[in-house]
Amino acid sequence: MSLWRATATIGGFTAISRVAGFARDILMTGVLGAGLVADCFVVAFKLPNFFRRMFAEGAFNAAFVPLFTRRLTEDETGQTARRFAEETQAVLLTVLLAFTAVVQVCMPWIMYVLAPGFGDEPEKFDLAVELTRITFPYLMFISLVSLQGGILNACGRFAATAGTPIILNLTMIAAMLWFIPKFEVGHALSWAVTAGGVLQFVWLWGSLRSIGMNLRLRVPRFTPDVRKMLKIMAPAAIGAGAMQVNLMIDLVIASFLPAGSISYLFYADRVNQLPVGVIGVAVGTALLPMLSRQVASGQEQDAVTTMNRGMEMSLFLTIPCAVASMVVAEPLIATMFERGAFTAENTWNTALTLAVFSAGLPAYILVKILTPGFFARHDTATPVRYSIITLVINTLISLALMKPFAQLGLAAATAIASWINVGLLTWGLMKRGHFTIDARLRKRFPRMLIAAVALGLALWGMDTAFGPWSGADVKELPRVLKLAVVVFGGIAVYGVVSQLTGALRLGELRGLMRGKADS
Repeated sequence: MSLWRATATIGGFTAISRVAGFARDILMTGVLGAGLVADCFVVAFKLPNFFRRMFAEGAFNAAFVPLFTRRLTEDETGQTARRFAEETQAVLLTVLLAFTAVVQVCMPWIMYVLAPGFGDEPEKFDLAVELTRITFPYLMFISLVSLQGGILNACGRFAATAGTPIILNLTMIAAMLWFIPKFEVGHALSWAVTAGGVLQFVWLWGSLRSIGMNLRLRVPRFTPDVRKMLKIMAPAAIGAGAMQVNLMIDLVIASFLPAGSISYLFYADRVNQLPVGVIGVAVGTALLPMLSRQVASGQEQDAVTTMNRGMEMSLFLTIPCAVASMVVAEPLIATMFERGAFTAENTWNTALTLAVFSAGLPAYILVKILTPGFFARHDTATPVRYSIITLVINTLISLALMKPFAQLGLAAATAIASWINVGLLTWGLMKRGHFTIDARLRKRFPRMLIAAVALGLALWGMDTAFGPWSGADVKELPRVLKLAVVVFGGIAVYGVVSQLTGALRLGELRGLMRGKADS
């Protein structure tokens, strides 16, 4: 499967998941708003997801997928790869059970670290501890889902894994529609998170059985293969989790800001994560097993070309998303969230936060394209050094900007630190001879910028013509229709200008999707 087709498969299912996620968030803003309970649930939702992204998705995939792919390449029967996966599952499950038990006991102390500002409000602190204890078992199930998904991706079966997040979103939507009248909203949502993790695990268990890769339970043992994976995983946990650490630092600092600041960051990040998930995660997920196979076969030049095409594709799709999120942030937030307990003031604050986050959007995605270049070669130590640098920079800028700019300063710090991380990763790969920017990417990039400028001007014109988006006198249906005109009008402008400048041509795109022009 070509890189473009694999990315389209993953991105398509991810887009469906994000649409379901936005439906979930629309319901959440209506029932939660941006107050005390919302802040507590955001913390409860973020903690297991922080560890998931840092260890299960980031470090684990960085270590497991290349090793599992190599074993698939060396043994066509798949028995060596299956045994390695079963040994990994046994150790992972044992560690997860112990870690979950410890965190449950230590949750009050963890909350003082995670959201120290809550300590001044006993009611808020106690609710955050209670809700986080409910959601934390989600980590155990979703980590096992990452193992299952890594196996499926290495086998070229991307669809089942990419569609898995849809299950969590549907579970949370069901909780809000049917259980909130019977249960307190924060508790209903928290139980839905854990239930969603169980259902995701069952879904991928069935997918593995369908390809004959169902895993048996083994007695946990630190075999040589598992020890090798853990050795690679240890530094990768820091490197791949740098972005998540940055976001958690934002959460800690935001707990000292006025009520609602955490929610503004959360809702803005949710919108910002749509292109990150659809584009960045999709390309990065497809890229890692592809690069691993090329490196294992000694096809170094092919690996460099694959990274260039991944970067070209990501920039072509991401730059217009960043421009749109900055120019029409208020229409986006107002249309998606402004109803029920979510007020016009909430819309304005969240829109400003989104606009600042969006300045770093291409960087968030490029990090996911560049890091597989290290991981495919089992080099996890280098990204660690860069992650520590960006983490320190993010913290210092956040502390400097939090007082004058509140949550906007935190969003700016995250964006700046991410761009620095991109620069360091690119320099590191180039220095080792593992990446060079080829002539095609150098030619296409300025043309993408020209198309993006045309897009921004078109969006600004339509936004100005349509007038205000917030307020009691603005009806919801006209607002939705106007946003649809803005979005599809912007896509049309960007597509036409891209064709005229040669940033990407329609005929070429068809060839890429058929796998004829990946190199």
